[in-house]
Amino acid sequence: MKIRCWATFAALLCATMAPAQEISFDTGDADERLSDVLRDASLTLGLTPEDDPAAQDYVAAARADYRRFLTALYADGYYGGVVSILVNGREASNIAPLDAPGSVQTIAINVTPGPRFTFGRTNIGPVAEGTEFPEEFASGEPARSEVIRSSVRTAVTAWRDLGFAKATAGEQSIVAQHATETLDVNVVIEPGRRLTFGPLTVRGNEDVRTARILAIAGLPTGSVYSAAEIARAERRLRDTGAFNSVSLIEAEDAGPNDTLPITAQIVEAKPRRFGFGVEVSSIEGLQLSSFWLHRNYFGGAERFRVEGEVSGIGGETGGLDYNLAASLKIPAVYGPDTDALFAVSVSRLDEPDFELDVFELEGTLNRRVRDDLEVSGGLGLIRGRETTEAGTRNYTLVTAPLSATLDRRDDPANAKNGYFIDLELVPFVSVEGAENGVRVFNDSRGYASFGEDDRLTIAGRAQIGSVFGASADNAPADFLFFSGGGGTVRGQAYNSLGVETLENGEMIRRGGLSFAGAQLEARYEINDSFGVVGFYDVGFVGEDSNPFGDGEFHSGAGFGIRYNTGIGPIRLDVATPANGDNAGERVEFYIGIGQAF
Repeated sequence: MKIRCWATFAALLCATMAPAQEISFDTGDADERLSDVLRDASLTLGLTPEDDPAAQDYVAAARADYRRFLTALYADGYYGGVVSILVNGREASNIAPLDAPGSVQTIAINVTPGPRFTFGRTNIGPVAEGTEFPEEFASGEPARSEVIRSSVRTAVTAWRDLGFAKATAGEQSIVAQHATETLDVNVVIEPGRRLTFGPLTVRGNEDVRTARILAIAGLPTGSVYSAAEIARAERRLRDTGAFNSVSLIEAEDAGPNDTLPITAQIVEAKPRRFGFGVEVSSIEGLQLSSFWLHRNYFGGAERFRVEGEVSGIGGETGGLDYNLAASLKIPAVYGPDTDALFAVSVSRLDEPDFELDVFELEGTLNRRVRDDLEVSGGLGLIRGRETTEAGTRNYTLVTAPLSATLDRRDDPANAKNGYFIDLELVPFVSVEGAENGVRVFNDSRGYASFGEDDRLTIAGRAQIGSVFGASADNAPADFLFFSGGGGTVRGQAYNSLGVETLENGEMIRRGGLSFAGAQLEARYEINDSFGVVGFYDVGFVGEDSNPFGDGEFHSGAGFGIRYNTGIGPIRLDVATPANGDNAGERVEFYIGIGQAF
């Protein structure tokens, strides 16, 4: 008796695990595009032998597919569709979830889309002044459900943008008229009252002072409510780096006098962090860098950072270069969008054409004008000792650095579309050992992607700079321009292009008073992990301040491989000179993290 029971149980178990023998899928007169949409929506068709599905899995998937097919049809404007899913000849909707057959031999899926409906009467209101609905939301257009949802969101958002924070969609009437194959839409919008920002309450902070959080957020208490102001306040707090998460939560109900209380729920980040970087070039050698920072140095989300860098290790670009720097960034010093940055550094540059020891002290104010635009200005002091073929000199400069950065890239670490413009203007006044002047430099980059999933990206970079006022003999050597290497022209030796002049009967090489350069890349993603790059770079160094005047140019070309990681692509570029006597005769390679630009 016991043996018979076990045999029966085993037979039932095997039957339950048996896979479907045949699955058919018929969408009637639906076009190929709609058929593909329906196929992608199906859970049943997504089951594979590798999933080892049981009979009950097939039944559960089939029962869920009714809603999924109808949702897909509604999304495309089909409101008269008929769905039939037969499991072993029985309609799946009539099979109880716990009454699946012992085995599944056949599943027949039949979806008849029916006619495609168009919009009949379309009414969403009342609407705020200036509201613009999607063009697709009009009588005669395909009645896709997403267009309705998008139009309702548009109406609600327009009211919220005017301060009606509790605007919502109220009574709705969406009726399919099968006789005329039209869909009538009527949605009532309930704006509610116009509200102003109430008090901001901070929760979750332990080490960052509440008063500083309020100052950094800069939420304008008493002003008319604005969702954009909420987003800006969250962004300001996140930008400090002192918090792992920031969320400004609106109260469910309005407060006294039509105010809306807001709660800032935050989670503080660990205050200390360190990191390092490595880059390798066959000519420039090995570059090592490291940093340590504290995100909340004085309890007000101040960022104190110490960093060091050594480069030229094993390279052919002179001797070792080093830089040791410390900086303190204080957020919200003059309103929530203005930060102060104080920096001090000691560095040595041992370049092929000069040696330079520098002590630099600088203080700047950085203001975010818009989410994508930041400007800065300040004062600095530079004390340098410079050795060139012309001799050794000491100089002291007072600087007034100014800059503006416009960043409209979709991803700064690996951009596919958009552009980036960085403009620097550094007037300098000599206290000792140099001449007065101004250095101007612009770095512009653009990106555009094409093809399936934007796998092909064309990236371009243009750089242009000049020194005005000071002569090449009396301007600081590191204010002048060279070309060659990873940052300018790959394939050409580091800083190999400069200007040669005859002084006291000797040919002396130095940097130029102007520079113009361009880099063009074609990037193609083979898959989610690997990509390939082809590139061409060109650089020009001018004898005077005119970047299109007298001077010399050189170029380089090559290819590269990219391996995508969570922190940006790992880069390997191989390049060779593209002009000159050594064109194609020498190969350089560059390894680093992130795209070349």
